[in-house]
Amino acid sequence: MTIFNSVFTWFMKKRIHQIELFMKYPNEVQEEWFEQLISCSENTEWGKKYGYKSITTLNEFKERVPIQTYDTLKPYIERMLKGEQNVLWPSEIRWFAKSSGTTNDRSKFIPVSEEALEECHFKGGKDLLTIYFNNRPDARMFTGKILTIGGSHQISQLSPDTSFGDLSAVIMKNLPLWAEFHRTPHLDIALLENFEEKIEKMAHATKDVNVTSLSGVPTWNLVLCKRILEITGKNNLLEVWPNLEMYFHGAVNFSPYRDQFKKLIPSDDMYYLENYNASEGFFGIQDTVEPGEMLLMLDYGIFYEFLPVENLHDENPQTLTLDEVEIGKNYALVISTNAGLWRYLIGDTIRFTSLAPYRIQITGRTKHFINAFGEEVIIDNAERALEEACNQTGAVIRDYTAAPVYFSSDECGAHEWLIEFEQSPNEFERFIDILDETLRRINSDYDAKRFKDMALRRPVVRKLPDGTFFSWMKEKGKLGGQNKVPRLANNREYVDSILKVAELVS
Repeated sequence: MTIFNSVFTWFMKKRIHQIELFMKYPNEVQEEWFEQLISCSENTEWGKKYGYKSITTLNEFKERVPIQTYDTLKPYIERMLKGEQNVLWPSEIRWFAKSSGTTNDRSKFIPVSEEALEECHFKGGKDLLTIYFNNRPDARMFTGKILTIGGSHQISQLSPDTSFGDLSAVIMKNLPLWAEFHRTPHLDIALLENFEEKIEKMAHATKDVNVTSLSGVPTWNLVLCKRILEITGKNNLLEVWPNLEMYFHGAVNFSPYRDQFKKLIPSDDMYYLENYNASEGFFGIQDTVEPGEMLLMLDYGIFYEFLPVENLHDENPQTLTLDEVEIGKNYALVISTNAGLWRYLIGDTIRFTSLAPYRIQITGRTKHFINAFGEEVIIDNAERALEEACNQTGAVIRDYTAAPVYFSSDECGAHEWLIEFEQSPNEFERFIDILDETLRRINSDYDAKRFKDMALRRPVVRKLPDGTFFSWMKEKGKLGGQNKVPRLANNREYVDSILKVAELVS
């Protein structure tokens, strides 16, 4: 262990210097990656189609290659799933991350090249450790195990040589030996497809292990941790794992979960570190002690463009580069990667909190919003309003979703919020009022529609029975991995189906 710590300390110092370098010269680093990506791919089918050999400037790239979505790349990816190579990227691609960012029935299969694994996902994982140990030099994380809840892995039926699974499963199946040594539980359990069986076996397999850190989506970590407390009869996780010191989290806003984790882990020394790792790439890491923003990682084989959200539906939307973005504005993220995703609109929206260095916050999804009446409520608005309502009424939220209530003959529209509380508000009606008032304060479009209840009336908030969202996700086959409840929708598809499940649970 001492030798490993010495080697890691050497690596950490070297890597911190490289991170400081791209923080100091962000535009130059991005330009280098743009040129490298284009040069590497000029002889692929895609590169030949768009004449990558003769591209010399970013403007030429933008003019020739339209912004892509999964649907536009799907025909190429389907051929790659069957084993065809040199289609979007020159190196051999045998792995695909099965995207589970929404509860849609249709799955997305994101290509994961060897370069993407090594230079992006693994590098991001190592940088999480580097930044953590740099911020906390006395950390003792490597004296124990890191507990990770993986997704599932299976061999694709389209080709015997092609494998796919949740991103976490793809990463686990390819981890270097040193990383696998520090992880728990065994892969046989971590990659079980049946989520409830997995949680039960994980709880029994890890309750007596010296776990020093946790990693994964907060929703599913809570399920596991509560089951461990049930089995052990302990009051909190520190009674089970006294050396627990770190939680690496991502995929959803951590604010609604923070109080729940504080109860589970009652220690001021517990360190929480956010990361932004999606099937398409590893994008950001919280590099400061204070939460709320992440450093945009610029040397992972990804070239970034930023599309102002207000121009999202333009016929030929114009993107911005790093040197053109502004603080506080919402941008849809467009990426070109070392796995062959070209000018790919991943569906996330971000805003910059700092331009020196470039730090970001995730504000939502391009398709997850409510704009049924011109109110343009995004996930960031919802999270901030709910946090304020919780703070003022002592509530703790386990999960939620919201959707419009359409006009009727005798009533104007509204927003309907379905909330499963860990701890109910001490004044429920006040909770609703604070939610409404905060939305009005932070969103002028919402405020205008609420004026004298002309377009929107007071929100409708429904308290759901315990276990409703879990049962709904189970019914959809979306337990575990990076699956999460859709926060906002511009139609009632999710809300109506969740209400049906709530009737069965109650």
